[in-house]
Amino acid sequence: MDITNKVVLITGSCGLLGSEISRQIVEMGGKVILGDLNEQAGKKLESELGKSNSKFIKLNVSDEKSIDLVINEGSLSFGRIDAAIHCAYPRTKGCATSFEDLTLDILTEDLRMQLASSIIVSQKIIKYFKSQGFGNLILLSSIQGSSAPKFSHYEGTKMISPIQYSAIKSGIISITKYLAKYLTDKSIRVNCVSPGGILAGQPESFLKKYEGSCTGKGMLDPQDVAGTVLFLISDQSQYINGQDIIVDDGWSL
Repeated sequence: MDITNKVVLITGSCGLLGSEISRQIVEMGGKVILGDLNEQAGKKLESELGKSNSKFIKLNVSDEKSIDLVINEGSLSFGRIDAAIHCAYPRTKGCATSFEDLTLDILTEDLRMQLASSIIVSQKIIKYFKSQGFGNLILLSSIQGSSAPKFSHYEGTKMISPIQYSAIKSGIISITKYLAKYLTDKSIRVNCVSPGGILAGQPESFLKKYEGSCTGKGMLDPQDVAGTVLFLISDQSQYINGQDIIVDDGWSL
């Protein structure tokens, strides 16, 4: 799997998945354009990866001008953008609201910040790819986009699986398929990766129940997902298009 000298734009580059994917791209000889709202974390990651290999540009995915700025400045810095990975998932005040407590205002904000922004990011980068003559877009969905939550896993914890999260992640899978077909004969491909749960301090009771639905490890570390994303960046995956690739240790079986 060769991604030497590939230039990759990553939104949400300072998150658990975004930062690990960025590190692995640089380790394998690629270059990264780091887009994130967290300026302090972005500058720190840029310093860690080296300024010859990375460039941080502050990004607000709900601001169209900010998206344009990252694409323009990033492409000028490295001469092109071979691939883009949309990892950003803006958190809203109501993103963990239960089904019973949802309001139209909460839903409107969540759908605008998370689903609508994914469409606009896709629109902007695809416009750039069209002008360049090629490109590769990878979106991040979730197992919750294609499978119902296992609600019993959440019993006895303060955790929930919000319905709007499932709707948004399902929407990203649909966006992937739509765009892949829409861009037929444009030398631009679009895929998404749907990870299982990522370890982030969840309660032990949840982790044990979750592991019981898997075939080995259970909850994943970011590096367990990054390899699949890197494969999609590489030319070895050039005929994979419009696919939702699930990485979940068998949770969805």
